Amino acid sequence: MGTMLTIFSSLVDWLDGVANTGKVELGEVQLASYLAERNRATGHPFFRYGLPSIIAFPRTCRRLDCLVRYSGELNVDAIVDWTATDILGLPRILYYSLEPLVTEVIRKPGPHKVKVICFSKTGQRAAPFLRQAVRDYSAYASFGLVLWREENATLWWNMFGVDSAPAIVFLKDPGAEPVVHYGATNSSVFHNLMEQHKSHALPQLRSITSMDLGCDVKGYSRAGNDTLTWYCVIVAGKLGSKLSKAREIMRSVQDNLTNEVIPGTASISSLPDSLVAAYAFQQKRLTLAWLDGDAQKKYCFFYLHSENVFETCGPRRYAEEEDVPRVFLVRYRRNNSEVNIDVKQQYKNIWDTFREDEEGLASQLVAKYNGSMEGPEILSWMSNTIKDGDSSDLPYFRAKAPDLNPEESNPAWSRVTQKIGFSSKRRMTEKVKDFVTGGSDYMKDPRIGPILLLASALYLGALWLRPNQSEQKNDKVKKDEGGNVQSPSSSKDKRANVQSGHPSKDKRANVQSPYPSITDDVPQDAYQALESDSDSDSK
Repeated sequence: MGTMLTIFSSLVDWLDGVANTGKVELGEVQLASYLAERNRATGHPFFRYGLPSIIAFPRTCRRLDCLVRYSGELNVDAIVDWTATDILGLPRILYYSLEPLVTEVIRKPGPHKVKVICFSKTGQRAAPFLRQAVRDYSAYASFGLVLWREENATLWWNMFGVDSAPAIVFLKDPGAEPVVHYGATNSSVFHNLMEQHKSHALPQLRSITSMDLGCDVKGYSRAGNDTLTWYCVIVAGKLGSKLSKAREIMRSVQDNLTNEVIPGTASISSLPDSLVAAYAFQQKRLTLAWLDGDAQKKYCFFYLHSENVFETCGPRRYAEEEDVPRVFLVRYRRNNSEVNIDVKQQYKNIWDTFREDEEGLASQLVAKYNGSMEGPEILSWMSNTIKDGDSSDLPYFRAKAPDLNPEESNPAWSRVTQKIGFSSKRRMTEKVKDFVTGGSDYMKDPRIGPILLLASALYLGALWLRPNQSEQKNDKVKKDEGGNVQSPSSSKDKRANVQSGHPSKDKRANVQSPYPSITDDVPQDAYQALESDSDSDSK
């Protein structure tokens, strides 16, 4: 009993934040019998796999007929793996050596994902909260496990700056230092880490991040829906060393905006020009991001349309083409009447519905940066542009921008799987298993023997009666042909056919042809002559 209590306390810790756990004492007779399995033959409650018994209710299960019973070994690792895999449908996290780690976790997922690498000393399975993070953050990060060995300590230190385990490494922007978290973690700690590091230091403008960044014409500012004017500064280019360098410069600009000290009582009109951008950034009215000009070519063409735009947007047309990252600023503005509108407008006719998309858009004005890729110059340009955008009466221009393309058209873990958790295939497997176990219950029932004996006797009796009935029918048919004995029912049928004007079947069968044939009557002393051989006759 003490061992089971230890196992249960460990299960509570392992499944924390992933599944709710509880235990039922046998003293609670009504509840215990309600959760027990029913014998299909007798209907009595019992525990098929003995006590202690472990059951699980999948995410969408609200009845007893859909609960799942555990039939494996009673150890923590097996029960936790059964819960995470069979009940919750969580993906596994594999262990990698150096080369597969670089190929499968770092390079293959693409540059839009943060790489999360967990170092373990024990080599045990990934905790369920880690596997849940793989499902929930699959669009933001890729995951991998590494078994820590002392002989590889120097290698991991040179690559990721890790000197011990357990540790979690977050690889973000190219050229940026890895973020390392040491020590064991639980569900809440790891969730906070993922929320903090799920995006790059300089966030990428994507279809799933544009609203949160405030860089969407259909959305609002990060400062809130009541903000009328806000800005988004984007560096766009094709993936390569030049874009990585431009992203590094923009990260330094972002750090300067974050670390700049702004007086709490200051207003944008009283600040010097050099602090205007920092003031807007700390008020969350300014966002810095980077854009993949190849993957988002339509979006890039829309904002940077010029004769040399192919140096920044779209795929490379030839190998020697020069890559030129470019920085541009988008000023968004909404009218006072458009702020905090929750009720949808009722359109009166079909022409009004065509204007539905445009009426929800913010005004956009684009400013392109034409200077050198240096941090101080970019900061000065941003401050001057933002000050001019806040103070000047600029035209209100509305246009629908192209949608951002999703990087993954077929994500590994769809939303349907997340909601269902317990797959239909697994449900069918459990139903087949219940059918087999139900059959075994009936086979163990002592009443099944007499029932099978009675059924076999009835079957043998039916087989014995069937040939006798067929013999009686044959005798009756022969008697009808020889003695012309007819039943009353047949004579009635004949009279009915005559009265109706239709000859009976027997009468139609006995009608003789008016032209006699030599084959009609066969003499009693007739016999079949043997055929003569043509060769013998010729001899």
